[in-house]
Amino acid sequence: MDNAIVLRPARLEDLGVVARMAEKLLALHHAFDGQRFFMPESAAEGYAGWFAQELERTEVVLLVAEREGLLLGYAYGRLEERDWNQLLDACGALHDLWIEPEARRDGVAEALVLAVVEALREKGAPRLVLHAAAANQSAQALFARLGFRRTMVEMTCEL
Repeated sequence: MDNAIVLRPARLEDLGVVARMAEKLLALHHAFDGQRFFMPESAAEGYAGWFAQELERTEVVLLVAEREGLLLGYAYGRLEERDWNQLLDACGALHDLWIEPEARRDGVAEALVLAVVEALREKGAPRLVLHAAAANQSAQALFARLGFRRTMVEMTCEL
């Protein structure tokens, strides 16, 4: 029996599972700070529609990790244009990374991040930018270990 982790581009038939993973990611962020991160009732449905549109875009990288046909996680990144509001030049952005709890500490997250880095490099991105929740220390440690550095700190004030 082969227990190897396979990374591959997401397909339309994966989007139901990927959308449910994205909903878990959103719920985690909402639990970190419910005022900052929204949590709609139909998050999985919204994500499924969003990712279906994104799959059609050449600047998007949507990868899944699977083992023996079971999806373990996903990563979503894409090329972004220069953003004057954020003082951010054109770059690649890693927007989502989710690994199912039973697959964590197995190298899945690292493999997905490195695959997104390579895919966006091949698409011409000069760098990769990401955001990590302030409370998500394990994600920040992973990203730092993979060579990411802190460049901005988001701060929120309720009005």
